[in-house]
Amino acid sequence: MAIFESIGKLLKEGESFVLATILSRCGSAPRDVGSRMIIRSDGTIIGTIGGGILEATVQKLARELFSSRKTLLRSFTLNREGPAPIGMICGGNVDFLLHFEDASQPARLKHYEDLLSALNSRKRAWLIMRLPDGEVSEGAPAGYLFKDDGASLEDQGLPPAKEFLVEASSTQPVVLEFQGKRFFVEPLCSEGSAYIFGAGHIGQKLAQLTKFVGFHTVVLDDREEFANKELLDSADRIVVPRSFDEAMKDLNIDEESYLVIVTRGHVHDKTVLGQALRTRARYIGMIGSRTKRDATYEALTKEGFTAGDFARVHAPVGLSIGAETPEEIAVSIVAELIQARAGKG
Repeated sequence: MAIFESIGKLLKEGESFVLATILSRCGSAPRDVGSRMIIRSDGTIIGTIGGGILEATVQKLARELFSSRKTLLRSFTLNREGPAPIGMICGGNVDFLLHFEDASQPARLKHYEDLLSALNSRKRAWLIMRLPDGEVSEGAPAGYLFKDDGASLEDQGLPPAKEFLVEASSTQPVVLEFQGKRFFVEPLCSEGSAYIFGAGHIGQKLAQLTKFVGFHTVVLDDREEFANKELLDSADRIVVPRSFDEAMKDLNIDEESYLVIVTRGHVHDKTVLGQALRTRARYIGMIGSRTKRDATYEALTKEGFTAGDFARVHAPVGLSIGAETPEEIAVSIVAELIQARAGKG
């Protein structure tokens, strides 16, 4: 979000720049695929692609693009041997796309304004860039914004095949090849939304951390004395339902949603969990002991839920790190959310 906001700001102010994007990596490398860095005409940067010699090498290449205005594909080996070595000891390989962003072209600003709008909507969307066939090409790469709203890929001038976005359903950017052409497909809004049910001591600490690590954070509690901006100043949204029986009302729960159940009592936890299991949420976690968990599952079994449903639930919630205080418990939960978001859980 921050790098796209910076891009939009510069273009709006009429400042052209070079943008470097990591397309792929293998082995050890300082930054993930999709990381971006802006190189301005005075040599200063916004963002980072890993620092050190790698970043300096990319900055040097960027200087050439201010005059040529071309697009470059470059591969670097992060050691002192092999093709294009740059003297780093990480031992990995990184592929970069560098291109000139021309502020005099209104279409470029519109492109990034649309990206920011998609990010702010929190709805699923993908940025798709057509990669050059060779190492050098003219102009900025063609970019498309594809939204999960029923529109076809053909409407965006892309191949008419559902298979094209199969791998893009994950949270990680990927380079895809289709009909002899290569595309960089990057899911937007992949940071996800955290829905915290319960605004007690743990819920309050949890909301601070989920926001800190990039989740759009929504907190729900039926007690206004707890569910308020004074106690939950980091939350993006605070909801006060009439009761937890209406916990999911008007919530947009989808595959990028992470539900954490930390209400003030077992009865409310059971009520919320029953509703959560009827959603498509990526993650569902419930606080409490294994004894409480088993009792909750037994009660929900009588309502028609199955062992397959319960297999979706992380309970007791959080990674096992010996957490005891509300702050420590919140850390353990957020660590598990990050693990799930990264597809490692």
